[in-house]
Amino acid sequence: MLYAVLCYNNEDITGSWTKEEDDMVMARLATVNDRLDKAGKLGPVARLMPTTAATTLRKGGYGKRLEPGPEPPVVTDGPFAETKEQLLGFYVIECSGLEEALEIVRELGQANPGGAYEIRPVSLFFPGGKVA
Repeated sequence: MLYAVLCYNNEDITGSWTKEEDDMVMARLATVNDRLDKAGKLGPVARLMPTTAATTLRKGGYGKRLEPGPEPPVVTDGPFAETKEQLLGFYVIECSGLEEALEIVRELGQANPGGAYEIRPVSLFFPGGKVA
């Protein structure tokens, strides 16, 4: 089964890391990534730009109905929600089940200080093409 691992942390903390500190965390994560890749368990991995680079399109609607609301979508700068932790990146991993996904996330947690990881099963996946 595929799982999305959503990586959250406080941007004020991660943004304050020196280049050396960031490089150290990325090197520790690369060790985990290499092991997962060799085991055939690693799918796409992305590190996102800060939320200051985000744009949100908020759309209206009629509750649970399928029709859009009469108002046009509104585009705003920044993330949709105000939170203490922001989505900083994600992994897609292939696992036999939740227990194996938790083992992998515990290993990622050892490599990357602070924050939280949300583990969510993937119901539909289109691998798409490569973007450099």
